[in-house]
Amino acid sequence: MKKIVVVDYDHTWPVVFETLRARLAPVLGDAATAIEHVGSTAVPGLAAKPIVDIDAIVRTPSCVPHAIAQCVGLGYEHRGQLGIEGREAFRAPASLPRHHLYLCVEGNLALTNHLAVRDYLRARPDLAAEYGALKKSLAAALPYDGDSYAAGKTRFLLAVLRQAGMSDEQLDRIEQANQPAVRRRGAGGGH
Repeated sequence: MKKIVVVDYDHTWPVVFETLRARLAPVLGDAATAIEHVGSTAVPGLAAKPIVDIDAIVRTPSCVPHAIAQCVGLGYEHRGQLGIEGREAFRAPASLPRHHLYLCVEGNLALTNHLAVRDYLRARPDLAAEYGALKKSLAAALPYDGDSYAAGKTRFLLAVLRQAGMSDEQLDRIEQANQPAVRRRGAGGGH
């Protein structure tokens, strides 16, 4: 198992995202309605694992097979939904900067979760700082225990999502998806 490393915010993360977006956008073309920088590296000032998270958004489930084929054509390895309905995960080519690519159907809960956390923490630097301190503490205490690290973040993230306006039903589904017994490796929230 790899060591969990959380570092201070790096101002190059948005540049890395833009470089990767520029590579994906022409290949996905009309299949993607947007390509979003999500996760902790998308929040200025937030400490994070140095891995950029990207959500490529498609209109409908019928667009997914074409978009998957396009990503595979760029050298991504399709890994399936990994326990998160409506979200396809990919392993990035080793030649590119470290990142996670997810293909999300417009309006699905995984996408809503990613955007709500990102946008709320961008608007609340105090909470972003608190979350960064929590992640650093968890990484120091649990450097090789990814499930416990993720579980340690869940309560904080659920509180953020509640403040951002998510319903109890949505929060229950997100919490269920982030349980170690339910999660598959790499199926976490990407925050």
